[in-house]
Amino acid sequence: PIHTALGPYGCVLGYELFSDEMKDPQMLELAHRVGYVEGMEVVPDPGILSPKKFLDELIDERFPNPYLGDTTQRLCVDVSQGIGIRFGETIKSYMEKYGDAKRLTAIPVAIAGWLRYLLAVDDEGNRFELAPDPMVPEMQEQMAGIVVGDASSLKGQLKGILSNENIFAVDLYQAGVGEKIEEIFREEIEGPGAVRKTLKKYLA
Repeated sequence: PIHTALGPYGCVLGYELFSDEMKDPQMLELAHRVGYVEGMEVVPDPGILSPKKFLDELIDERFPNPYLGDTTQRLCVDVSQGIGIRFGETIKSYMEKYGDAKRLTAIPVAIAGWLRYLLAVDDEGNRFELAPDPMVPEMQEQMAGIVVGDASSLKGQLKGILSNENIFAVDLYQAGVGEKIEEIFREEIEGPGAVRKTLKKYLA
């Protein structure tokens, strides 16, 4: 889940190496919230390995290790094929526990970040190449008309995506987070620097 949350944002914020991205205050905060706060609350403990100790090792040792050479671009390969496992199952667990997933913030921020990444324009307004993913053409077709720098260009293009249970394993509107993701995304397309500004707002 942390790879899926941070990979797209890393590309949008101009990071090449994942280890460098892990030094970014907002990205580190997003990783902590996705893992320790929102994920850990519903993760089953297998008893063989402590989920918290495993997460500690990832955050403190593996992810910041520059010698692994992991790139943000690699973390974006085939996101559409795994995002339902990475986030959808957690969202469903919140629905089972609380009736909806409205108390989540970091995971909606992560999903909005992936959609923002799919526009292939970084936070400075420069275009970049997307990583291979079989659903990119279909997703971009549905997102047609959305323009970075014009928040009013978002006119419901995300509804078909966010309600697609084949992608997220759940209809995100039924889960109570579809509108929140739309609003985060809308703020992230306002113009240059909008992604950073939005992250600071939601991860304060």
